[in-house]
Amino acid sequence: MGFDLQGRSNAVFAVTIIMVSMSTLFVLLRMVSRAAIVKKISVDDYFIILAWIIAFGLSFAICYGTAWGLGRHEIDVPASWQSTLRKADYAFTVLYQPALMALKTSILTFYLTFSTTHRIFKRACIATLVVVNVGGVALTLVTVFQCRPVSATFRNVIPASASCTDIVTIYLSSAPLNLITDFAILFLPMPILTAMRLPRKQKIILLITFGFGIFVAAVDVVRIAYLQSASETRLAEIQSETHHNDGASRNAVQTDFSWYASFSFMWSVIEVNLSIMCACVPGLKPLVARFMPHILRGPGDAASQIGSLSMPVGTRDMAEAHRIPSVLSLSHPLAEEDDGPMGMMDFLTTPNTAEFSGNLARTQTAQTNTSRHTAPDLPTFFDFVNIKKKKSMVQMTNRESVFPIAMVTVLFFIWGFEYGLLDVLNQQFQRVAHMTPGQSTGIHSAYFAGYLFGPLTVGRLVLQNWGFKACYSVGLAIFACGTLIFWPAAVLTSFPAFCVTNFIVAFGLSCLEVAANPFIALCGPSEFAEVRLNLSQGVQAIGSVVAPLIANKAFFHSSLDATSLVSTQWAYLGISLATIVLAVAYYYVPLPEATDDELEDASERMDGQGAVGNVGVVWVTLGFAVFSQFCNVGAQEVNATTFGSYLGAVDPTYNQANYTAIAHTAFAVSRFLAAGLGFWIKPRILLLGFYIGAIIFQALAMHYSGDTGLAMMIVVFFMEGPLFSLIFAQPLRGLGRQTKLASVLLTAAISGGAVFAPISSHITNSDHRPMYSTVVAIAAFAGGTTLAIWLNGSPMARRQVDPSKDATSPRESRPGSTSSRASRALSFFSISKKGVGDASAVEYRERKPEGTHINES
Repeated sequence: MGFDLQGRSNAVFAVTIIMVSMSTLFVLLRMVSRAAIVKKISVDDYFIILAWIIAFGLSFAICYGTAWGLGRHEIDVPASWQSTLRKADYAFTVLYQPALMALKTSILTFYLTFSTTHRIFKRACIATLVVVNVGGVALTLVTVFQCRPVSATFRNVIPASASCTDIVTIYLSSAPLNLITDFAILFLPMPILTAMRLPRKQKIILLITFGFGIFVAAVDVVRIAYLQSASETRLAEIQSETHHNDGASRNAVQTDFSWYASFSFMWSVIEVNLSIMCACVPGLKPLVARFMPHILRGPGDAASQIGSLSMPVGTRDMAEAHRIPSVLSLSHPLAEEDDGPMGMMDFLTTPNTAEFSGNLARTQTAQTNTSRHTAPDLPTFFDFVNIKKKKSMVQMTNRESVFPIAMVTVLFFIWGFEYGLLDVLNQQFQRVAHMTPGQSTGIHSAYFAGYLFGPLTVGRLVLQNWGFKACYSVGLAIFACGTLIFWPAAVLTSFPAFCVTNFIVAFGLSCLEVAANPFIALCGPSEFAEVRLNLSQGVQAIGSVVAPLIANKAFFHSSLDATSLVSTQWAYLGISLATIVLAVAYYYVPLPEATDDELEDASERMDGQGAVGNVGVVWVTLGFAVFSQFCNVGAQEVNATTFGSYLGAVDPTYNQANYTAIAHTAFAVSRFLAAGLGFWIKPRILLLGFYIGAIIFQALAMHYSGDTGLAMMIVVFFMEGPLFSLIFAQPLRGLGRQTKLASVLLTAAISGGAVFAPISSHITNSDHRPMYSTVVAIAAFAGGTTLAIWLNGSPMARRQVDPSKDATSPRESRPGSTSSRASRALSFFSISKKGVGDASAVEYRERKPEGTHINES
């Protein structure tokens, strides 16, 4: 045959040759730098060589495939070429994952040289290393055995006795793993690197060096886009066929495969070779320092700027990476080293000038001579970020707590918005995939099961060891992983995969919520804990109202075809990427914390609070609260899952989407109303009132139909709104150092949604009377009311949970203060209106030194 390239073959061949040539050049320069200048070949260098060898084979397979029809339409590929073309495609698909495995292993082993003292970073790198290789091996095996027997892979027509899995499906299913590990590799070193103090130009170089990975993730997204047309074809086949075997599915999806898969393969080559080039960039500094040293220094970066000696703020992580003896002995990057070659991090951060050593010695001498008298004139540094220890949240005044509460309330809106999207997406998926009622209930149960395991495992570990803010980043990261996994779930239209997706999403949100709820309750004067939490939860409810409206208008347009589901894949990909960025951003947001000792000091324990038998009253209250939360969420989930069928039963002409939005709006409004009432009415009384209202109107909704029944059900949603916040905040009082454990248990109690809703759904499906299935909600509300009865009926419980107007608080430093709860409420509102920059006279009086007088007229 002649080498005649047609169609897309020319572009695929040219781009592949260019990319493999560039990656070869980068690897060569890296090895020259390591062998000739650093004079040390590390483990990561061997892995990058292995990655390049596999990438070369990958590229060769593509080039060879273009000579046999890759990039042409199937109709233009002679039948005699088909077997050779399929062998080339098979070789490419088998080599793709091993190339990524070797590449990412090289990067991660390089990361492990950053620090020997930062255990969290080291463990995260090792965990990512395990995920990369275990997942890569699994996907490689799936690719190798995509057909059984393997020989069927090379057949143009699949034999009836063979069974094949579509390679496009495998590629799309592997997309989440690749993206997750891409972002892990991109962001893992950032906490260490951004804590370093560097001159401006070195800071820019460092950012660019480690920021190249974002291009790799972008290329991966583009590659997925070219595979998406195959996914849409497959989803259309699922809708149009009631039954199909694997072989038929494969043939249907592979229509014109050589044409549309060519660009996907090309972008895979770009991804692998670009990743190799990015991985080689950090190792090129010795060459740059030798031949173009001016690139590493800006005009204002004096040689005395001791960037390499500046340690991360508040840590010892880079102490070994910036060993002073090795830096002092380096007068020039080409100088012979008595202490051995310089570490990679030294190459990335040391100015590398001949004057550096002398200036460093002079600076140290000056510091020694002046240390007993005056501080020396230290060089100016441009820090990435200056993270200072913040004032404890339990010691903050109303004014001081405005900013941190606002920042965490943003997270409340995010998870409300995401849950609203997820709920609509679940419904769409169930319609497209023709889910049975039992499977629909299973998806909801999987979601709430995530709330059981998340707080008790990862949530508790992170909260106890690293604090509230760490839970936000960890929870958001897990949530982002769950949204990414939606992609293969939609591609496969797999019920188990979608259950796993819902479980992971809820797992991440529970880790977020295990810290966010107590943060709002504890940040500021404790007397306003329920008020603050209801306000933040009200914002969360707004998100759950807005999201379904956007989803229904923007994504689905009442369409039940495969394309409507595919469009949500892109939406969830965007949500996932935005959430990852948010997780990184919240690492740097200055938010206060509270240690167990500080929580113990700030607890409002009172003498003689008593015990029930041998159990302290605070633990009895917590037990009732966990049970009440379990029942409350279960009842809410019953009403949420049966609302559509309830509307159909009371009046089939009702528009479900419109009235669902109305019910959710009532739910949000009641939270804001309860926050306002909380300034004048004790939280335990509000809890009892809203519980009783929920039971009464739920019973009325069972017995009425038409407009009356609908109105009663909307009022039930209104009564549900404040219950969560009132249940969560009150038992935290008096627990001291056990407050975090209480938060874990109360968050895990949200799993009640996995218990009551299936019971209600079974009643609905068995007797087709959704109105009467809500009796499960009445029973759940009745069970939750036990907390309200305990709090209002027990004097010991009342002493525990009632905010005392004379209790010591951050706003009241003088004993015997007689300010009323209502006046403090007015102060709360005035402070919020004045803003962060204004200090009221009330606050000044409360914080003034003894003996200071001001005119109070």
